Amino acid sequence: MSEKPLDVIFEKYLSGPRIFKDREVLRPTYIPENLPHRDKEISRVGLILATALKSGTPSNIFVYGKTGTGKTAVIKYVLKHLAEKCTELGVSIPNYVYLNCSTVNTNYRVLAHLCETLGVDVPFTGLPTDEVYNRFISALDSKRGLMIIVLDEVDKLVDRDGDAVLYDLTRINNSVLKKARVSIIGISNNLKFKENLDPRVLSSLGEEELVFPPYGALELQDILRERAKMSFFDGVLEEPGVINLCSALAAREHGDARRALDLLRVAGEQAERMGASKVTEEHVKMAQNILETDRISEVISTLPVQSKLVLYSIYLLEKNQSSKVTTGRVYSVYSDLCKIVDLETLGERRVSGLIAELDMLGIIVAKLKSEGRYGMTKKIKINVPIKQIKEILESDYHIKKVVNYMPPPYQD
Repeated sequence: MSEKPLDVIFEKYLSGPRIFKDREVLRPTYIPENLPHRDKEISRVGLILATALKSGTPSNIFVYGKTGTGKTAVIKYVLKHLAEKCTELGVSIPNYVYLNCSTVNTNYRVLAHLCETLGVDVPFTGLPTDEVYNRFISALDSKRGLMIIVLDEVDKLVDRDGDAVLYDLTRINNSVLKKARVSIIGISNNLKFKENLDPRVLSSLGEEELVFPPYGALELQDILRERAKMSFFDGVLEEPGVINLCSALAAREHGDARRALDLLRVAGEQAERMGASKVTEEHVKMAQNILETDRISEVISTLPVQSKLVLYSIYLLEKNQSSKVTTGRVYSVYSDLCKIVDLETLGERRVSGLIAELDMLGIIVAKLKSEGRYGMTKKIKINVPIKQIKEILESDYHIKKVVNYMPPPYQD
């Protein structure tokens, strides 16, 4: 009887060279004991949260910077050590809640998760948001003490559901809570996020602000070397080429440490699957191609619905009238799509901002061009595989309603 195909694959994998000691060390969720080149940020967050050691209420903190600049890692690192210090001193440990707003992305869900943390059952949907908020307040006051709430990617929450829950949470200590206290830490990758906040929310949330600068290529090398020692067996990496190339590629993408770690991990996995005894620069180049495809898919699939409609408008125009994709034409098609799916149509200025964001993400290229006596106009072109955009967008509930839409013919 012949071997089963999967048995052959598994046996080949198990008998191949040993590459990883612990690949989890290269995951973004891993928080190491040492965070190179973030001493200043660790000290600043530590000084703010140290108030809890004397039963005080730390100021709210707003942390922002590009993806992969260590924001979440620093916050989690400081909170872990704060809890250890509280235990050592016999001080009450703050109740710490971490929420990623890319998934917990409505005001209701945020409040429901906070209730669950306090042991209060709340249905997934169905209650008025005010009722969930009141249950949270009641449960928190009964527990007393301090709750530190970390809202990671908080911009995703505001983009989808407004800033009502932020307004409530940032002002909760002033008039609502009697026996407990809340401290909010907001984290955002979007440097322009603050522009969309109600001024009252901004003044409360941004009591303390930290901007995390991107890592340079040499700083990324230090980070990768430390992680590589823990994650790979000795002599497996082709030195110094692999780490230098991963660092250089990530530095080119705004100093993204997460990207550098992903490149190193995926390069190791490619070597492992190919039965190689060493991880080489060639494996890094393979990893780059794999991650680029994955990145585009993730970015597009997690766009807010309004951005998806704008991008789909660009796709439809490029598909049918490739040389005529301008801001005005995009807005016209976008307005039609909003009517079909029964969504509010944003103003031209806001849509122009969404186009700029898609340009910043590298999904499209938008360039100002002179139209002679007609003045300047922005010409737009999709910058990623058009088939990939079609597949990802047309799996969205709203976009499915407009797949048969045809842009009206272009008229000069």
